[in-house]
Amino acid sequence: METTLRGVGVSHGVAIGEVRHMGTAVLEPPAKQIPAEEAGREQGRARKAVEAVAADLMARGNLAGGEAQAVLEAQAMMAQDPELMADVERRIAVGSTAERGVYDAFASYRELLAGAGEYLAGRVADLDDVRNRIVARLLGVPMPGVPDSDEPYVLVARDLAPADTALLDPTLVLGFVTEEGGPTSHSAILARALGVPAVVALPGAGELAEGTMIAVDGSTGEIFVDPSDEKKAQLEAAAAQRKAALAASTGPGATADGHKVPLLANIGGPADVAAAVEAGAEGVGLFRTEFLFLDDSKQAPSEEKQVAAYRQVLEAFPEGRVVVRVLDAGADKPLDFLTPADEPNPALGVRGLRTLLDHPEVLRTQLTALAKAAEGLPVYLEVMAPMVADRTDARAFADACRAAGLRAKFGAMVEIPSAALRARSILQEVEFLSLGTNDLAQYTFAADRQVGAVSRLQDPWQPALLDLVELSAEAAKAEGKSCGVCGEAASDPLLACVLTGLGVTSLSMGAASIPYVRATLAKYTLAQCERAAAAARATDSAEDARSAAQAVLSGE
Repeated sequence: METTLRGVGVSHGVAIGEVRHMGTAVLEPPAKQIPAEEAGREQGRARKAVEAVAADLMARGNLAGGEAQAVLEAQAMMAQDPELMADVERRIAVGSTAERGVYDAFASYRELLAGAGEYLAGRVADLDDVRNRIVARLLGVPMPGVPDSDEPYVLVARDLAPADTALLDPTLVLGFVTEEGGPTSHSAILARALGVPAVVALPGAGELAEGTMIAVDGSTGEIFVDPSDEKKAQLEAAAAQRKAALAASTGPGATADGHKVPLLANIGGPADVAAAVEAGAEGVGLFRTEFLFLDDSKQAPSEEKQVAAYRQVLEAFPEGRVVVRVLDAGADKPLDFLTPADEPNPALGVRGLRTLLDHPEVLRTQLTALAKAAEGLPVYLEVMAPMVADRTDARAFADACRAAGLRAKFGAMVEIPSAALRARSILQEVEFLSLGTNDLAQYTFAADRQVGAVSRLQDPWQPALLDLVELSAEAAKAEGKSCGVCGEAASDPLLACVLTGLGVTSLSMGAASIPYVRATLAKYTLAQCERAAAAARATDSAEDARSAAQAVLSGE
């Protein structure tokens, strides 16, 4: 009998197939004491296992490239953390086996993360995955990971570690469903990059029996269990219709009446450029530069290394717009040489621009490298600062850009509610705004983007978040400046129309979402988008906002 479940749709498309569950490693090794003379051998086993797992994560990252590479390299550094390894060796020295020492040391670190504020608590899933991989290697059991199957399937898991998501084979994995996660979690972002339909935050996902036939709608978040032939045909027809619309939609982003809305790509490094170009991106709206700094958490990359990487991206978009976000370190992206180790709540501490202003030499080197990378190129370079709170922050960043001789537009990201509320003041110092809706939602609703239990508050359709978008866009319009969106909200085609109606001047997203957004925008006039935006803001919940906008655009 067909039943319908609802989670959070995070990656467009429809997948119909049988359920296969993610394999897991043995989580807790037996506790037994070893003789003192075996401690050295066990410590050696632990070190070898840690190095092997770190190397495997780095290799997976190199294969995956882009954002996935940065995430996996961060996990590799987690595995090799010297304090963690020292704790493992201490436990082995007093009688633990290698696998038990690893398990207990990671458990202790896990408690520290879980209690260090919600932002860092979101890294617990990544830490658990690293632990499971090391313990599995020591015990000689299969690694956690996607199941072996010759037939395509829908992958179901409690959560997906970045190491697994990054290397999913789209020819076998039709889509995936997770119990945890949210619309801006690592797995969601990587799913969109892969173009794999995905639904997250589905209560009871683990209870779906192995081999059950399900249909996954990554746009609506609906899961149809044992779907009827009629439902399958309906979903497949809708998917075919969307595919045809995508193929017919080309060129710059614009509404049906010709109002231009540049569609830009979010990228994590040079490896993401090809997909962006292929999708018809009109430039880059968010170039995350963290990937360079994650190569070595002990020191910043040299100016020469930065110049080479930046120029590779800039050369791919001649006459195009490339918006670079300077290093956003701190919170879930700690770097040993920059990030304080003892902050009680890193998400509310020194991160983003605050970190760079505390380490002006790092900011100066990055800005100088960007200036050199752009020399002689016909690209429209724009540089923006993350986590700008007020005009003082904006002025400090603009001053640093000028001091580095950067010939580019300087901008500020709106990720903190204060920046949206005082956007006009900030625009006295910078030339554009870019809304990072992921963090803006997180700080507006006090809801960590990695925690599935609060995913409804991370929904970018929340009317309060739309109010802040409208405030920022209106401020930019009043100052004759631009205001784009570079958060994952822009990847929702219906919401893209609403954002356009709110006055946003450009939309930036993962490359895989650009065709969907282009095709949907082209169906509606600017006036229709404005009416849909007004209807969405007049509601009191994310679900009602989406329904109200849909009703306006469908002519109901």
